[in-house]
Amino acid sequence: MRFQNIPTPAEVLAEAVDLFGTAGFYVHILASLERIWLGFAIAGALGIGLGLLIGWFRFAEDTLLPPIELLRPIPAVAWVPLSIMLWPTERSSIVFITALGAFFPIVLNTIHGVEGIDRQLVRAATSLGAGRAAIFREVVIPGALPSIVTGLSVGMGVSWLCLISAEMISGQFGVGYFTWVAYGIVKYSQIVVGMLVIGVLGMVSSVLIRAIGARCMPWLPRRVKDGA
Repeated sequence: MRFQNIPTPAEVLAEAVDLFGTAGFYVHILASLERIWLGFAIAGALGIGLGLLIGWFRFAEDTLLPPIELLRPIPAVAWVPLSIMLWPTERSSIVFITALGAFFPIVLNTIHGVEGIDRQLVRAATSLGAGRAAIFREVVIPGALPSIVTGLSVGMGVSWLCLISAEMISGQFGVGYFTWVAYGIVKYSQIVVGMLVIGVLGMVSSVLIRAIGARCMPWLPRRVKDGA
């Protein structure tokens, strides 16, 4: 292993200070954030919606689940050449790859969440006079919500992986593009800064999703730390 090319922490810190002092680096960060949240929002809306339908309605499971299972093993990065041909702009193609990566974890976790609902809750709601729409709204969605939040958290991590890969291959802006260019011009300290920025942004995104999920599920018990 060739450690002589790895920058020291002091060099990385100095490079980070210089980069965060320039407006150009923030352009890359904002471009990645716009793509990740737009693609994630699309994946969340489609994944949760289809997951609820597939998990609750047999017809939807029979018709929609087979093509999803067919496409799921294909890595999102393998879609990059096709997305470049399909979508008219670089931004739309990268958003497509990002949404595609997050879609499958979200939809599968939503399906498992719906299928894991205790049927006694459904029978109890029916005995109290609840209709199909009320059961779906008051029992199915809240019952599947913990699995949905898990799928969103996993999907966010996959989104960042797909986003950075797509930016390295076909991007002109973004943290992934910046990191790849730094490698091309042999700026090792900038590579490490780019990696750290990706890690921090991904961690903050996951924490934000879990926090929102906790606020949406006040009925779940909170984990108490030892000695608290």
